[in-house]
Amino acid sequence: MSTPEYIRAIRASAGHRLLLLPGVTAVVFDDRGRVLLGRRSDTGRWSVVGGIAEPGEQPAQTAVREVYEETAVRCVPERVVLVQMLQPVTYANGDICQFQDITFRCRATGGEARVNDHESLEVGWFEPDALPALEPFALDRIHRALRHEPTWFEAPAESAE
Repeated sequence: MSTPEYIRAIRASAGHRLLLLPGVTAVVFDDRGRVLLGRRSDTGRWSVVGGIAEPGEQPAQTAVREVYEETAVRCVPERVVLVQMLQPVTYANGDICQFQDITFRCRATGGEARVNDHESLEVGWFEPDALPALEPFALDRIHRALRHEPTWFEAPAESAE
């Protein structure tokens, strides 16, 4: 994932301190029920498509933009699958980020799946019962997107008042 310019500007004054960032994940299905995956250039692993929202950008638009930028596939967000605050991550350069992820189930509407930027090594459609090895993060989002359940979120802890 390349770092947006506005985050580089923040990092210039914030240093490596924790940044809370708006992340979006898109779980895209085609008309045959296959899921779109990309093999990431930073890890070499297959995953769902995702990225960071730009200033002023609505999360659903981020999903559409990221899917097209990374895979050349056009899509329409259909519903929110989950909203989750992820654990902080420390990158090799010392930067610390924590992503608030909004995952959308999306429907492909056009385009041919292909590597469309430097963030992916490969792009492809996979049957849900024949997925390549995936991180738990990606598997969980695919499984939740396949179910027609209400949006998942972690319930707040009971108040001790």
